[in-house]
Amino acid sequence: MTGRALSSDWLKIRGKGIWFLVFLAPIGLIAMQALNFGLRLDYLKEQYADNLWGGLLGNVVIFVPLSLMLGATILSSMIANVEHEQGSWKQLLAMPIPRSAVYLAKFLLACLLLVISCLLLTGGIVGLGLILGFHASEIPWVQAIKLGLLPLAGALPVLSLELWLTMVNKNQALPVTLGIVLAITGMFALSISPNFPLAWAQMAWNGPNPYLYAGMGTGLGILILLLGMVHFSRKDVA
Repeated sequence: MTGRALSSDWLKIRGKGIWFLVFLAPIGLIAMQALNFGLRLDYLKEQYADNLWGGLLGNVVIFVPLSLMLGATILSSMIANVEHEQGSWKQLLAMPIPRSAVYLAKFLLACLLLVISCLLLTGGIVGLGLILGFHASEIPWVQAIKLGLLPLAGALPVLSLELWLTMVNKNQALPVTLGIVLAITGMFALSISPNFPLAWAQMAWNGPNPYLYAGMGTGLGILILLLGMVHFSRKDVA
């Protein structure tokens, strides 16, 4: 059931500008570092002489949690708005598909789009490093792949919460505003506590035990997902 709903949602996002957003975030981060390294290449090569690739990844990952939380907020709103704008909730929910499957399919779609965006970021950063003259034999593929995926796991609570709010509210102003506030707060969350949920996206990359924070983010994200699914299944959606 979920697979059928996911296939349907995949078709619905055509022409909605969602793919533009998926490509925009990684391209923006890559362009930012292309400018950063392009203008200060000699200085940065000297500064990161012992680990050029690590220096490049480190400069990128600073902005990844913010991008992920903002991306999760906007993607959730755009995915939910496909049904809100067309007024097709009643028609969709009248189909012989459980509401939980409809909800889960939209969550999986959002996750899949964010994973694609993260992998595009990995490929773009590796390409940028090669253009800058970094040695191909030294590419840290494992770290490059983790660049977006581990922070994404840490940011899953924000995605789950935003999807919940955007799915049950036709007016998207409050969910989107909240998502922006959460994303900005996440930039300073480490000053509050490494155990503060909004800090987990950062800790999932540079914490002493990144997999722990990635796991915590995934666990809380699933919990919020289940709560949202139960609420959505019981609520009348116009």
